[in-house]
Amino acid sequence: MIRTQRLAAGVCALLAALTAGIAFPAGASADETTATAPKVDLVIDVSGSMRAKDIDGQSRMAAAKQAFNEVLDATPEEVQLGIRTLGANYPGDDRRTGCKDTAQLYPVGPLDRTEAKTAVATLTPTGWTPIGPALLKAAEDLDGGEGSKRIVLISDGEDTCAPLDPCEVAREIAAKGIGLTIDTLGLVPNAKMRAQLSCIAEATGGTYTSVEHTEELADKVNQLVGRAADPVVTPVAVEGASSCTKAPTLKAGLYTDREEFGQERWYRVDVEPGQELRASVSVASDRAMNPDYGVLLRALTKSGREIVRGEAAGNGRTDVISTGLRYPKQESDDEEAPAETVCLLVTNSFSAASGVKTTPGMPVELTVDVVDAPAPADDVASFGLGRGWWLLGALVLFGFLAGLIWGWLSRWRVAVWRTN
Repeated sequence: MIRTQRLAAGVCALLAALTAGIAFPAGASADETTATAPKVDLVIDVSGSMRAKDIDGQSRMAAAKQAFNEVLDATPEEVQLGIRTLGANYPGDDRRTGCKDTAQLYPVGPLDRTEAKTAVATLTPTGWTPIGPALLKAAEDLDGGEGSKRIVLISDGEDTCAPLDPCEVAREIAAKGIGLTIDTLGLVPNAKMRAQLSCIAEATGGTYTSVEHTEELADKVNQLVGRAADPVVTPVAVEGASSCTKAPTLKAGLYTDREEFGQERWYRVDVEPGQELRASVSVASDRAMNPDYGVLLRALTKSGREIVRGEAAGNGRTDVISTGLRYPKQESDDEEAPAETVCLLVTNSFSAASGVKTTPGMPVELTVDVVDAPAPADDVASFGLGRGWWLLGALVLFGFLAGLIWGWLSRWRVAVWRTN
């Protein structure tokens, strides 16, 4: 019986090793994963003005804490997240001391949700609003690694520590070329604060959003933290034209442009027979907008005939609106058939709120991809499995071997039992 138990243990170990080999194939090491992990530093204003009770019947600080708890629950596992405060510790009147009041509440790294929530619960509105110094320290918090880096600044007022202008600080951070994006959120509708926070965001390619409700704050921060986990792709600046004949010809890639209110932007893409054009466009409402707007992406022939379109509408509850289209170019019997020039037209129906500047235009991201057309219908099954064939084969082999070994063991144990 002892020999039987040893043999069974050995077989279990073999099966465990096989299972581990299938479940965890060779790949990147833990160190490599950490080096490329996206990083986010949430910078929260804890100045005295956060005591004001004007967000859903509770104080701004209470609303921020509630939103942070929801964000911490939803943070993707691959994101390294930290929290920095400004104005949380010094309650006095000395300006020099107050303008140094920024501290790391939770270090940027793998997230312990319970520990982070406990740290957030201790926050009490206290002092000054040193936005500039906090941004400089937050950039240091994110130092190192090759993944994306993002600062999300939440404030209810202007910086109180000039002449260290936070807008200039943001430009300085952008000039270092470290690929760090700063997004800003304002908790009250204040024109001066909006101008400052918008300037900070624009300096690094980020976005500014005004939020007046707890749910909006949680949704927006969640969106920005999730965006940090997206693969980092450096877009190429391009300038769309006023007509297709003057438009730039784009290859597959990610492009950025700016589009004014109600403006048309034209681009061209060459599509060979047997290829499929896939295009999408996103327009950011980076300033106060009137509600009810839309974005339209159209693919047209050079003669102006519409081939296909994609459209989307918004109502002011999000800062980005996106749409896309697909156009498969049929195969041709003529092997020397020329490529077709497809004209892409981007239009919008945004309108600015009263007193809002209409220039420069709104940020536009255009994604273009030209791929081989999808396989015929009778090839869909094999196409869909793709590289999954090796895993399916491994599982079948594993099951077959496990069945043989288990059956042999069962018969052997029965034979031993009868002998005894």
